[in-house]
Amino acid sequence: MTNREKMMTVFRDALGSVLPGNLVRDTLRHEAGVLTIEGENYRLGDYRGVYLFGSGKASVETARAVKAVLGDRLTDGLVVSNYAATVDGITVFESSHPVLTEKSIRAAEILMQKMSALSADDFFIYVMSGGSSALIEKPAPPITLAEMQDLVKGLLANGVPIEDLNVVRKHLSLVKGGRLGRLLKARGIVLVVSDVIGDDLEAIGSAPMFFDRSSFADTHAILKKYGLWDRAPENVRSVVQRGLDGEMEETPKGPSPLIDHFLIGSNLKILRKAKEKAEALGIPARIMSSRLRGEAREVAKAILAVGEEIATTGQPFAPPVLLLFGGETTVTLKGDGMGGRNQEMALAALREFQGNPRFLFLSAGTDGIDGHSDAAGALVDHASWEKAQALGLRIDDFLARNDSYHFLQQTGDLIMTGPTGTNVMDMTALLIS
Repeated sequence: MTNREKMMTVFRDALGSVLPGNLVRDTLRHEAGVLTIEGENYRLGDYRGVYLFGSGKASVETARAVKAVLGDRLTDGLVVSNYAATVDGITVFESSHPVLTEKSIRAAEILMQKMSALSADDFFIYVMSGGSSALIEKPAPPITLAEMQDLVKGLLANGVPIEDLNVVRKHLSLVKGGRLGRLLKARGIVLVVSDVIGDDLEAIGSAPMFFDRSSFADTHAILKKYGLWDRAPENVRSVVQRGLDGEMEETPKGPSPLIDHFLIGSNLKILRKAKEKAEALGIPARIMSSRLRGEAREVAKAILAVGEEIATTGQPFAPPVLLLFGGETTVTLKGDGMGGRNQEMALAALREFQGNPRFLFLSAGTDGIDGHSDAAGALVDHASWEKAQALGLRIDDFLARNDSYHFLQQTGDLIMTGPTGTNVMDMTALLIS
């Protein structure tokens, strides 16, 4: 097996470990009427009905796996997804992502109606994954959908960090920041697949079932800080002011005694599986970080700098070694090409090591969709450089257009998985031979 084949084997094996079916089978048991997860037991026989709800990019596949575990014990279910699908015994509502639309509001309304109708005699399971922030939304009256859309666009245009954006969205919503969970009288659990660095339950999907420690005062301060308070729609300012005056209830500040959260999938899980598989193939591996962030091409430079040190001095590890990273980088778009953060990082890495045969670089999104392309990412090595030279492809030209896809397509280096039904951010790996 070549190093290139080994790298793809490591990636595909690791990806398999975070597919929802495997995550659920690894953590959830149902025997003799008792549901068991991480040492906690729930006696489903004590409840009248057992219901399944959920939202996010991984909701369909996770729901399908939960249904397989519960079988006929499941009474009914509804999950909100970013694509059309069918799951036996469960309604799938196709909503919109990444932009809020009327579908997002309708999805939230149906969830709110069905979940609030449960009684204390019922039990529920909620499957939560990234993408929920856009898939379900119910703006606090009298804020309209158009006003919420404009505000989010304004926040993004001003470079507001995602953490601050989430604070604002939570306080203008009737479902985010734990508010959806507070509608429930039933006992239940939430199975979480994390797409957030650090796996913060307050951040994943804007935490509809968890709680939120931020406040209306924080929301006001953020809008003022970025010069958006005076430009915000009157209805937005009205809701925030009512919150500041104590006329509107704050987001829940602590966990609900009725709801238990379980993190079943994360970026660190895929890195650990990658390390295990690499070492089974005879490649020493090190997990360097599950918190990669920043501009994709700059992150590539930093990773290659470490690789060059290892190749040259043997510090801090002697080659051969596989360095594993996870997280989610960003791309500042300046051109009109096609690609995504993983493809851009791979192309930038290739520019750094060029034809050096000692390096092999892989970066791919676990959801199988990198940016606005049908590729998950790319794998590049010295052969990629040689192909590019033979074809007369100039890396700088393609990076300038943010057109990594068409470069890597021509060199045959794209990783194509198709949509995977999971989302635990990205996996990046550098092999120094």
